[in-house]
Amino acid sequence: MIDRFGRSATTVALRNELAALRATLGAAKAGAGDVDVEALVRRVETALIEPMRPSLRRVFNLTGTMLHTNLGRALLAREAIEAVVLAAAEPSNLEFELAKGRRGERDDHLESWLTRLTGAEAATVVNNNAAALLIVLNTFALRREVPVSRGELIEIGGSFRLPEIMTRAGCRLCEVGTTNRTHLEDFAEAIGKRTGLILRVHASNYAIQGFTATVPEAELAALAHRHSLPFVVDLGSGTLIDLARYGLEHEPTPTESLRHGADLVTFSGDKLLGGPQAGIIVGRKALIERIRRNPLKRALRLDKMTIAALAATLRLYADPDRLAERLPTLRVLTRPIAELEAMARRLEPALAAYLGDSAIVDAAPCQSQIGSGALPVYTVPSLALRIRPPTGWRGASTTLARLTEHLRGLPIPVIGRIVRGALWLDLRGLTDEDAFAAQFAHAPSAREGGR
Repeated sequence: MIDRFGRSATTVALRNELAALRATLGAAKAGAGDVDVEALVRRVETALIEPMRPSLRRVFNLTGTMLHTNLGRALLAREAIEAVVLAAAEPSNLEFELAKGRRGERDDHLESWLTRLTGAEAATVVNNNAAALLIVLNTFALRREVPVSRGELIEIGGSFRLPEIMTRAGCRLCEVGTTNRTHLEDFAEAIGKRTGLILRVHASNYAIQGFTATVPEAELAALAHRHSLPFVVDLGSGTLIDLARYGLEHEPTPTESLRHGADLVTFSGDKLLGGPQAGIIVGRKALIERIRRNPLKRALRLDKMTIAALAATLRLYADPDRLAERLPTLRVLTRPIAELEAMARRLEPALAAYLGDSAIVDAAPCQSQIGSGALPVYTVPSLALRIRPPTGWRGASTTLARLTEHLRGLPIPVIGRIVRGALWLDLRGLTDEDAFAAQFAHAPSAREGGR
């Protein structure tokens, strides 16, 4: 233990265990001869191991939500991971121009690729999309008003609401229209001397259907420009490509918003783009320069490893023909059903044997969702391993709860979802079949752990 954890930590753990033992012996009026020394040593070792175990652990995301906010969102491509390792291990020209031998800008490593892929004049990046919107509002609408349609007053994960972000940015929300219908004249009537910009927020994590009306971006842009105001589009998730090319539903892109006349567009790096967490701002050069001069830019800037990962991810987009193979997010979303069926045939017997008579396991069709606010009503056909209590089993809900707890306790926790009286393990999100199967071969079975 001294070799593994160091003399100091081992001594502290041993003293703590001995103190607890003395208290126990004193209360029981027992002697030292009653002490199990081997058990004591095991307890000391456990006390040393537990704090050293990382709290941030790998899990299997089989929930059916591919970009799950609580489970880390997008998986990085191999190229991005390699770039992170290199940036972390060695000095780099993070803020240094090698050609001129002088201080440089962090944005230089990303801007050329972002402008190339979106058609924008300039680009800058902060640590997430909420921060991107915050700094845009603070730069152009501090102590001013911002008209927003009532149907776009979003609440994102963690109960962060657009009106609250606007308040923190130092601007005043001016609600226009109604929840389901907003017209151009609503925005026109809201514009006054104190208006700082016009904001369009893409409803990326919900959908309003039925008797609805929204103002096209091109019309909002024209209105803003007639009043010499910036027109800003917050895309939320954002994708750099037309997903319809890969058989998925179309999601608005930054390029489209810029073509419609948007002056600035904000979107995320760790959702459909498939990179690390980042908030990307693209648009007119003069406006981007003003954002860079905002003191908040330094507070919200990216670290070197995120820059390395994002730059490596953006480079993959130079080869769209192979993007679905190299970008994990796109690869997972476009997996053919036949591939999932073959996986289910391989895994079903092992999982059934592992669970024994405590559950019935079969393969069943299901629907995966993208998650993280992207295409909220769109689903992708998928296949799951469905786990159900035996027919007539009493306490079925309790059994399912215990099974989910047991799977979460595996060396690599397995996270599924309970719906319609069964635990569903959606195979679309399973990217390491061998590691998943190995757990059932070596770990204590659910039967041994109790139902």
